[in-house]
Amino acid sequence: MSTLPVIAAVDGSDSSLRALDWALAEAERRDTGLRIVHVRQYAPSNQPEVLVSGAPEPTVDPVLTQVRNRLADRTGLPAVEYVDYEGAPGSVIPGLGESAQLIVLGSRGRGGFASLLLGSNGMAAARDAACPVVIVPQEGREVHNPAEVEPGPRVVVGASAEAPDARTLAFAFAAADRMGARLDVVSAFPWPEYVWTAAGGFVPSESDQQAAQDETVALVRDVVAPYRKEHPDVRVAVIAAPGDAAGHIVGASKDAELIVVGRHRRRLLKPARLLGSVTQAVLLHAASPVAVVPPEEGEDA
Repeated sequence: MSTLPVIAAVDGSDSSLRALDWALAEAERRDTGLRIVHVRQYAPSNQPEVLVSGAPEPTVDPVLTQVRNRLADRTGLPAVEYVDYEGAPGSVIPGLGESAQLIVLGSRGRGGFASLLLGSNGMAAARDAACPVVIVPQEGREVHNPAEVEPGPRVVVGASAEAPDARTLAFAFAAADRMGARLDVVSAFPWPEYVWTAAGGFVPSESDQQAAQDETVALVRDVVAPYRKEHPDVRVAVIAAPGDAAGHIVGASKDAELIVVGRHRRRLLKPARLLGSVTQAVLLHAASPVAVVPPEEGEDA
């Protein structure tokens, strides 16, 4: 058991309180403590060239007081601590990942525009934190063209047959084990395939789509075999589908307990941290909480 806590970042919004409930349940599943944090924007007295008048900022954080009152009558909670910070949330929250197992926050905070599906703080945390980050979406988010899935609790993980992410798969298996859920491993393969012709153009090949799908399933089963040995109680379903990986993962998110995706590794020509197009699309559109797992240490440096 890790002694590091789960962190829930709150700002008093309905979205952050929904994320708080998810974080409480996850701290219990992990048998660890919960640290509830609120980041207040820099106080006027700390901003240059600002003349402050009137009463000083209150020393008691009203958002944390609201959360304390909300949890006051609940029993069986994990060990909970309350911490307030002052600064820019988009910078402070990701930095907390160095001392946490997990950071959990809502998809849109109090200050977010109603038209935004993912707030800037959630985007910054998912992109920059050293630990995995779970973004909990607004309640009632709809999924168009949901996948037909077997009923029951599910964790869904996106996996590449050719370049699997070990840390993402390990996180997903452990999450499914803790939740007593089936793990759906979703892998997309390009289709239709195109071949270069003597005439100098690309045309669809005559390859059999079913053969490509079967080959993808076989490759992914080989990839996940070591994790299945570590988590023998987790039932695994490998799902291979043609085309858009993000669309298939989002389609599988309806009524899922959790979606797990990896954060984009840095590349020589793209040295900045990036979420990656699939991860960003899943964060924007999935109907269930989404865990974004950073690369192995050293791959994101």
